[in-house]
Amino acid sequence: MRLEPTMKQMVIRRTVRKFAEARISPVTEEIDRTGVFPMEIIEELGKLHYFGLEIPAEYGGAGLDAVSYAIVVEEISRTCAAFGLCISVHNSVSANPVYQFGNEAQRKTFLVPMAQGQKIGTFCLTEPNAGSDVSSIETVAVRDKDTYVLNGNKIFVTNGGLSGVNLIFASTNTSHKKKEFTVFIVESKREGLEKGPVEELMGMRGNPVCPIALNDCRVPADNRLGAEGQGLKIALSTLAGGRIGIASQALGIAQASLDVSLKYAKERYQFGKPLYEFGAIQNYLANMATRVEGARLLIHRSAYLRDQGLAHTKEAAMAKLYASEVAVEATRIGLQIHGGYGYTKAYPIERYYRDAKACEIYEGTSEVQRMVIARSLESE
Repeated sequence: MRLEPTMKQMVIRRTVRKFAEARISPVTEEIDRTGVFPMEIIEELGKLHYFGLEIPAEYGGAGLDAVSYAIVVEEISRTCAAFGLCISVHNSVSANPVYQFGNEAQRKTFLVPMAQGQKIGTFCLTEPNAGSDVSSIETVAVRDKDTYVLNGNKIFVTNGGLSGVNLIFASTNTSHKKKEFTVFIVESKREGLEKGPVEELMGMRGNPVCPIALNDCRVPADNRLGAEGQGLKIALSTLAGGRIGIASQALGIAQASLDVSLKYAKERYQFGKPLYEFGAIQNYLANMATRVEGARLLIHRSAYLRDQGLAHTKEAAMAKLYASEVAVEATRIGLQIHGGYGYTKAYPIERYYRDAKACEIYEGTSEVQRMVIARSLESE
């Protein structure tokens, strides 16, 4: 594999960074403070095909490779993690499953507007009694002729507040001893689907995370994604790509922490010289830079394997595990370098510190990633 990005990938990084710094950076603090997503920027991102990064052009996407996708998510997250989360989740665990497992009619009906950013997607798996333990899902889908009737509650739905399309995981064939799960494409406007209030989160405050309730929500059988009982297969396939996205988001936060900490260390004077000249601060920055680069290499390796059509479940879990922990450590050390100022909202390191923690939790906690890695080692 290439250790250096291609010319096209370097151009993509420059282009995304320029857009993020010009359009997203000026509103990042307001987004965090108010929790309101500026829809005009969503529209601009849609025109740039950022909501269909790996989707072929024939369905309205950009047709990029997975490494380029990781670069886009990293650069957006470097400026605003909430936007990075929106793009990552929409692309990796909502649009991509519709492309991979959907039929041609579903691709034309649902995927095209998703890839163009006209309808934002969600991935509805987590429930009040089911998080890491997918087998505990209580949402039920009952077949009734040419429709399914869905009942259940989903929580912590990323993009939920602005979604137009939702991938709902539900239990089917409940009479069997072994549960079977199926995925349904459910439009937000469909009767029986109700969204709760947006959650007050510690970080990622710009992303409208909310619960979704399904009360006798009748969905056409044509909206079933894949075959009945194929839900677990879709989930596992989807999560591998999703972990690359969250790892890239964590990397963006860690890179931003390094950037602002280095800048602060050069500008802040103590004892007659800049902080950067103190050995302890240099050690902090050197460790941050090394770990950030290590995370980037793990991410790009897993993305490269994905591009080659090779198994990447273990590698994606490693990238997500390491990058999320690097982000938490980088923001902690970055805040320490900023001292008392870091504990105020005068500098962005405080926001990075709050945003980073979520990366160790969603798309599989760090504990789950270690389980995935360990099980992969057994089969090698």
